[in-house]
Order: sequence, then C-alpha cells, then structure tokens
Amino acid sequence: MQIILASKSPFRATLLKNAGVAFTAQSANIDERAVEAPLYKSGATPEDVALVLAEAKALDVSERNPDALVIGSDQTLSLGDEVLHKPADMEAARRQLLRLSGRTHHLNSAIVLVKSGQTVWRHVSVARMTLRDLDPAFIGRHLARVGAVALQSVGAYQYEGEGVQLFEKVDGDYFTIVGLPLLPLLNELRREGAIDG
Repeated sequence: MQIILASKSPFRATLLKNAGVAFTAQSANIDERAVEAPLYKSGATPEDVALVLAEAKALDVSERNPDALVIGSDQTLSLGDEVLHKPADMEAARRQLLRLSGRTHHLNSAIVLVKSGQTVWRHVSVARMTLRDLDPAFIGRHLARVGAVALQSVGAYQYEGEGVQLFEKVDGDYFTIVGLPLLPLLNELRREGAIDG
C-alpha cells in the first residue's frame, strides 16, 4: 500500500524515514489560517484545531491520490487559552520566546489517516513544555546562532537541536514534540496492513 505524508516538514519526514517506513511526501494545498479561523470562533480547543488541520491536509492529498493511505499531521502550540503560530520573522521569534520564557505551554500534535477520501483514524498527543527563565540577551544570541531555522517551528525553537537548551522541564515524548506521535501512528499503520508487523 502506498503511504503519503501530507506534509512538507523535513522533521516529520525524517522521523518516518528513520522508522523504516517507505513513503512519499506531498504538500497539501490548504489555507491553514482560513480553516482554523471559524474553529476558534466556535470555541474549538487547540487539540481540535490540530485535528481539523491534519484532516484537511490528508483529505486534500487523498483527493489527488485515492489509492494511497495518506498521513495528515499538524501541531498547535497553546499558551493558556491562546494559540500561537510560527513567527513571521526573527523579531517575531524573539517576542515569542520572551512570551514563553518561564512559562509552560502545550504542543498538541495531531495525526489523521485517510484512505480513498475517508478518514479512518484520528489521534492527538500533548506535550507540556516549560521554558526556563530566559535572559533577553541570551534569546538574541540564541536566535543569531540558530538563524532562520527558528522560523520553521511554531514555538520558534527546535527541541531536536540547540533549542533544547531553552527548557527547564518537558512532559511528553520526543515524537509528539517534533510533531508526529510516531508510536500510535506505527501501531495504526500495522493495523491497516500498510507496514510489516
């Protein structure tokens, strides 16, 4: 069975590749902000938003590949009741890290499997991430070192890289933090007969 990852994330692709899953990657053509805007107005939780976005991506790619098993994924970052997005530039990344400094936020990582245009499985894993109290000058030096890679993540950090230095405490597994809860996904792929097991 052909497996398609409906994502352009190099981090998610690396996780699947390292797990030995044969797949191709294809970007979805959806406007994420347009999809999520009505959800927030209706009181949807950050977990719900991540699921809806993951499903929208998978359904979009499934339309073009009806015979494939499509993996849709998305991640939201919630700070209290507020959902934060990827920073647009380095100044926005600096402000984002200042807001997160000394506080706990949640990474809500959703996965959806779609086959023949039908959703066959949904899952959300949540990681609790606590940043240490960060000195503003350190944030500036950190962003100067990591560069534009900080703009690829909703939290303005890469936990799998130098961003790990920003944290005081983490409750959650590595795969959820990176954005693809791999163990539940592998279990479901085996159940679907898409991988050996």
